[in-house]
Formats: sequence, structure tokens, C-alpha cells
Amino acid sequence: VQLQASGGGLVQAGASLDLSCAASGPTFNKWHMGWFRKAPGKEREFVGAQSWSGGSTFYADSVKGRFTISRDNAKNTVYLQMNSLKPEDTAVYYCAAANKLMVASDNMSPRQFYYWGQGTQVTVSS
Repeated sequence: VQLQASGGGLVQAGASLDLSCAASGPTFNKWHMGWFRKAPGKEREFVGAQSWSGGSTFYADSVKGRFTISRDNAKNTVYLQMNSLKPEDTAVYYCAAANKLMVASDNMSPRQFYYWGQGTQVTVSS
């Protein structure tokens, strides 16, 4: 599976931004899809994940209520809708795929994800 993230940019605090992650391969619906982010000087942080079926979605507390993950298995694409952005949301955002045998949760580790996209920069100005 190859992942291609897009949609990043520079926005002001309070704005919204939508990220997309397009996956190649015929087995997209066999993978949990997650989003992580990495800010300068910080560890890679779990943002959220959606189960392979789309039936369960999990979010980090820092983004709960502001970010929404969705997926379109027909288009092999997962989305991250980000609302009410804050300067502390500034980071490089990565999409990733985890085998559906992994347990999806609200605290997934990067080690659970096998495939990674290249990252897209999101910058939120105050």
C-alpha cells in the first residue's frame, strides 16, 4: 500500500483545513487508517484512527470535538477534517495504515502502523 497525503497549508487560528490521504492497492478496506502529527522538537503524536470497516473512530483528547476522520473505501481515501485550528496544531501530518488484525483504539502507537504517507505540513498562525 502506498499512501499520498495532501491538503496541508497555512491558515489562521480558528480556521478549518481538510487533509486527504489516497491509497494505492486493492486492499484499502483491510486496513485501519490513522493520522499522526509531528511538531518540531516533539515526538510523533497520535491524532486519530478509523477502523478498517469505518465502524469505529478514535481521537486523541487534544483534537476530540474539532477533528473528524472519515474514509471512502470506494475511492481508497481517508480524510481528516480539522476545524477550530489552533497554533499548537502546527505540525507535519502523516497518514498511516495498520493491519486490521491490530486493535484500533484512541491511543495507537506508530509501531502498529505498517505503511506511512510522506506527510503534509499544516501551519496555524495566531
